[in-house]
Amino acid sequence: MRLSDLAKGASVFLGVIVAGYVSTVYIDRRLAPPPRTATDTTASPAPTGDGSPCIGEGGSWKNWPWPNVPMGSPKCK
Repeated sequence: MRLSDLAKGASVFLGVIVAGYVSTVYIDRRLAPPPRTATDTTASPAPTGDGSPCIGEGGSWKNWPWPNVPMGSPKCK
């Protein structure tokens, strides 16, 4: 391996690292939601309807907007 080959490889490696960092910063600024404050109540979704999450007819979840649902919720009245 010659010194010029080592320099080319090192420059490509460094370029990939820099491009990864720049793209991460770009994605964080463009796609990440803004940080929430203590007084911000509209940023987090809340259960809708008449109350707490429950299991409806056929095992479907009611009043739970998030994709991860709690296990063992009571049946809806």
